[in-house]
Formats: sequence, structure tokens, C-alpha cells
Amino acid sequence: MPLTAAQNRSLKKLAHDLKPVVIIGQHGLSENVLKEIDTTLNTHELIKVKLAGADKEDRKALSGEIVARLSAELVQIIGRVAIFYRPNPKKKKNRIVV
Repeated sequence: MPLTAAQNRSLKKLAHDLKPVVIIGQHGLSENVLKEIDTTLNTHELIKVKLAGADKEDRKALSGEIVARLSAELVQIIGRVAIFYRPNPKKKKNRIVV
């Protein structure tokens, strides 16, 4: 489900005030970190992930792996922070609809 430009803009606005909820450190993307990102996406739908200790190419690769393994959408990467979105149709309240 690729996002349109308008949807992407809308999600960027919503994510502006969010704080990173998951930090990927020097040990990279482990299974536990992936589970935490998955759980957080189910709960919040739109999250920021801090990609600490990685250069630009590594951050792109980490983001791509998260997108591929969790069926999420990459909204934006700014510096060491990536914004991910995955709708949760089972969520009853406070859904993010784009």
C-alpha cells in the first residue's frame, strides 16, 4: 500500500510532535527490537524510531528491513530518526486514517 504524496504530508504533520519510542543501538536490528517495533506499530500506528550508531547507508538499510519484515510504510527519514506507519484495522479508538 504505497502512500500518496498527500498522505505522506499528512503523516509527517502528525508525527512532528512524536518522540522516538524505539531506539536501535549498536547491536542493530535484533528479533526483540523487531517485536517491540511491531507491538508499538499495532498500538500507535505511527511511530518514530531512532537509528543510533549507524551511518546514512546503514540507516537506509535498517529502514528498508523494517518495512519489508513488518509490512510497514516508511514515511520519512530525518537524520537518525525514521517515521513508520502501519494501519491497524482492529484498533477501535484513535485510529489514524489517511
